[in-house]
Amino acid sequence: MSIYDTLNPPQREAVAQTEGPVLILAGAGSGKTRVLTHRIAYLMDEKGVNPWNILAITFTNKAAQEMRERVDKLVGFGSESIWVSTFHSACVRILRRHIDNLGYDTNFTIYDTDDQKSLMKDVCRKMNIDTKIYKERSLLAQISHAKDELLTPDDMEMKAAGDYNMKKVASVYREYQAALRKNNALDFDDLIVKTVELFEKCGAVLEYYQERFKYIMVDEYQDTNTAQFKFISLLAQRYQNLCVVGDDDQSIYKFRGANIGNILGFEHVFPDARVIRLEQNYRSTRNILNAANQVIANNTERKAKTLWTENEEGSKVHFRQFLNAYEEAEYVAGEIGKLKRNGLGNYRDCAILYRTNAQSRIFEEKFIAANIPYKLVGGVNFYARKEIKDLLCYLKTINNARDDLAVQRIINVPKRGIGATTLGRVQDYADNMGISLYEALRVAEEVPSIGRSLSKIDGFVTFIQMLKSKADVMTVEEILQEVIDSTGYVAELEAEDTEESRARIENIDELISKTVAYQEAMEEQNQSATLSGFLEEVALVADIDTVDPDQDYVLLMTLHSAKGLEFPKVFMVGMEDGIFPSHMTISYGDDGEMEEERRLCYVGITRAMKDLTLTCAQQRMIRGETQYNRVSRFVREIPRELVDLGHTIQEKKPKVEELIPTPAKYSKMKEILQGRNYKPREFKVTKANSLDYEVGDTVRHIKFGVGIVKEIVEGGRDYEVTVEFDKVGVKKMFASFAKLKKI
Repeated sequence: MSIYDTLNPPQREAVAQTEGPVLILAGAGSGKTRVLTHRIAYLMDEKGVNPWNILAITFTNKAAQEMRERVDKLVGFGSESIWVSTFHSACVRILRRHIDNLGYDTNFTIYDTDDQKSLMKDVCRKMNIDTKIYKERSLLAQISHAKDELLTPDDMEMKAAGDYNMKKVASVYREYQAALRKNNALDFDDLIVKTVELFEKCGAVLEYYQERFKYIMVDEYQDTNTAQFKFISLLAQRYQNLCVVGDDDQSIYKFRGANIGNILGFEHVFPDARVIRLEQNYRSTRNILNAANQVIANNTERKAKTLWTENEEGSKVHFRQFLNAYEEAEYVAGEIGKLKRNGLGNYRDCAILYRTNAQSRIFEEKFIAANIPYKLVGGVNFYARKEIKDLLCYLKTINNARDDLAVQRIINVPKRGIGATTLGRVQDYADNMGISLYEALRVAEEVPSIGRSLSKIDGFVTFIQMLKSKADVMTVEEILQEVIDSTGYVAELEAEDTEESRARIENIDELISKTVAYQEAMEEQNQSATLSGFLEEVALVADIDTVDPDQDYVLLMTLHSAKGLEFPKVFMVGMEDGIFPSHMTISYGDDGEMEEERRLCYVGITRAMKDLTLTCAQQRMIRGETQYNRVSRFVREIPRELVDLGHTIQEKKPKVEELIPTPAKYSKMKEILQGRNYKPREFKVTKANSLDYEVGDTVRHIKFGVGIVKEIVEGGRDYEVTVEFDKVGVKKMFASFAKLKKI
């Protein structure tokens, strides 16, 4: 039996189409890696292509490693000569041999993020740039974006026209590049940019690699940026044997520079391209797949395709709405705990997917309380994130200034100009005197050789002492807000205006929400909400060091991090307008941004193999304020027949004592029964001009829950509405009294 007999017809077509440009539109779970590896084997076995003439490129080291292992297993002898690598590692190999053509030495250094920040600080200092106006991070982000688009400093300056700020960024960009060159260094973006520059300036080098790589394959093509596209198109220019694999419906990295136009416009760049669609899904049940198809069909910027599967129909997509985020997290933790207890699955079968990292906090707390092991993917524990640790260390110092580690962390956050030498002298004094670092800071005038740093230390101590004096009369939320406002912590992040800084602000907002929730919980228990109590609660929640990494884990991750993964049971949480899609996306009304959000939802849905649950909260605390959001429009795009509405918002049940008539209640009932001083309540019907729902819509009744409108009859005094409710069956009612809400 041939290895190609295991492929379905479109997969075999993709494997056998070796000549000329090929676009393989590979839907989620359609076996694209299998196609790529079998295509490499086919080129060598059936076409006699030399392994060193094949280049296979993907995005992550993990994906490249997986592909390498599968190619080695499938091909065997000679596979080591095939280039299987990421874009960046392929470019480094080329530049190590030929970058001297651009005036660099081949032993160039590659700068990481910290190196870039240090270099940018030097550049700003040299150019007298006010870093309160032009933040280093923001400058680096703008330069990175320019490199993604292959824009030089001159290009940026010309594009700036009369924009003073953009011209200033262009001048910083020019100086930054000059400093890199002087140091014989490249940053991460330069690896692609300089390879393209090398190919364009040195025809002999380009010709060598065009002859070397006669067959080129690119995975995850929808994630390529302009520079990566140019690199690939130059390499494939001579033989045109370029095979790209991707799914425009899974293009979710625009914020990183990905250009969806590369995959949507492939046939315009390569008019002779063969387009092959892989639409059979091997991962999900039919109901999950149909839900995904219905959501993504609302996008207009996409290539038509419909995923299908021979898998079982499976259970419906579960939709659960709760009063608040705590009930939502409790439900998810309860479902996972039940799954494990009943022997129906393992923790590792479950994944919690959310739009932003800040949403993980409540789930982490609930999982720890329920003793459910978990692991954060693509992020760190909420309380271990830098911005959260910084602010918590302020609170710790206010509460207990003997915590030297907390003081050391915040003494220069924000920067106060207290150098390492000065801090070392204060620490030595503290050690000699047997006192804490903070106590030594309070008597810094007694520390030898402290010099001009004394005023800066006094400023820090005065600030902490002021907050200490207020701690007994302020709430935990007020203390935290005072720290944020006085230090300018959030203001600095807002000035950076990068994807990372916005995510950090969201995390700080979540910490504020945590303080408010703590205070409310203490009030309900008739206990005082103290700063020390809050820190104690946080310390217990953050202590996850005892969890063994080799154990079963529930995975918590953002939807972006989940791409390429699959799980038997998926919970997509926070499915509300304002959360997902984000408030910013809705406010701007940008169709392109909304379509990217919808693609992200599609990615989330298609991670589920057997079971998918979508959850939302009627009210959610954001930045310490309670917000009321509608159910996400993406949920509403899933046809009703594919959704199970088995759980609605929990209604408050009366306590037993409330059901027993009190003497006052009994007296009132007696009056009513005897007809004394009793007038029947009058109801006035005001017929509405029109209803905001129609037959077929899903509505909610305050008592009967969720149902579907079956019939509407217009009468003289009111509309008579017939609704089939999930729990109580068919009910007829007048619209004025029913007060049905469309969902």
